[in-house]
Amino acid sequence: MKTAYPIILTPCDSGYLVHVPDLNIDTEGHDIADALYMAIDAISLCGITMQDLGQTIPKPSADLPDCDGNTKAMFVLVDFDAYRKATDQRTVRKNVSLPSYLNDAAEKAGLNFSRILQEGLKHELGIVS
Repeated sequence: MKTAYPIILTPCDSGYLVHVPDLNIDTEGHDIADALYMAIDAISLCGITMQDLGQTIPKPSADLPDCDGNTKAMFVLVDFDAYRKATDQRTVRKNVSLPSYLNDAAEKAGLNFSRILQEGLKHELGIVS
């Protein structure tokens, strides 16, 4: 689910503080780009955690919050589904079939079947990690 949340950036000695009013969470970044990245990460993590706990993710405000002084408000785009897929490190057991001679040779060579299958699937799918 893609959506845009408003954030407030406040300059500080070490970069920028980031506040997400709709979720009442804070993070920080060394520069604006890092602060935006950290905001997206914090919002995404908060959202999928709420989903995992059976809670409803608050809808984002449609308007930017008022700012004063050096603070800036802007929207950041988050995709909860994509974040979940990118950070899901669960393993899944699969049964595979292969010729006996190939199994014997691979075991004799001490090959890791899981690693080789993962590498092969990533190669076939064009996934770089």
